[in-house]
Amino acid sequence: MRNLFSGLLAIFFVACRGVTPTPETVLEAPSTHESGQPKEIHWVRSSAEYRASLIQAYRFASEVLEASVSDREAGTWAVALDADETVIDNSLYQKERAEIGESYSPESWGEWVKRREAVPLPGSQVFLQHVRQLGGKIAIVTNRKQAECEDTEAVFGTHSIPYDVILCKRGESRKEARWRKVQDGSASPSLPPLDIVMWIGDNIEDFPEFGQEKR
Repeated sequence: MRNLFSGLLAIFFVACRGVTPTPETVLEAPSTHESGQPKEIHWVRSSAEYRASLIQAYRFASEVLEASVSDREAGTWAVALDADETVIDNSLYQKERAEIGESYSPESWGEWVKRREAVPLPGSQVFLQHVRQLGGKIAIVTNRKQAECEDTEAVFGTHSIPYDVILCKRGESRKEARWRKVQDGSASPSLPPLDIVMWIGDNIEDFPEFGQEKR
């Protein structure tokens, strides 16, 4: 979701300015921002465009959702979302790793999750509140490990991010089996079988039966 809409915004801004970067300009661009952060991390944490792309995507999702559920009974349907970089922001983890010249590692990620310092992404809370207002349920299907689920739920609770169930990874990363649990009513004792009407994510595998071959 993020990459698609930010890409569209970037094309829009370039077209409006009438500027076409030359290959030399792209190749000679520095890999770090003047702040010392890698440019992509600085862009995610500081740019107006990134924030706008998220809000734009969630507003579009709201419009599509309204049309999709106008004739559905409340409590019979759900929206399924990924967590990391879809609903919550882990860019502080990336920034801290870059500052010490390191990248992702399972150990450092585990420590980050335990800190419970992820924050909501722009647009996500408003969208999820709207799902609730329309009568829908919210299923967060994440590839955080089952052992990390409690910390993940704590982040959602701290920031009052609406959800009805969080399904973490048990075994394989593919999410189809967990979506089926939402659909057949086995995801949570408090939820009936639900028709998933929308999937939202930042990875192609956050969508049913999709993979990199869809490019």
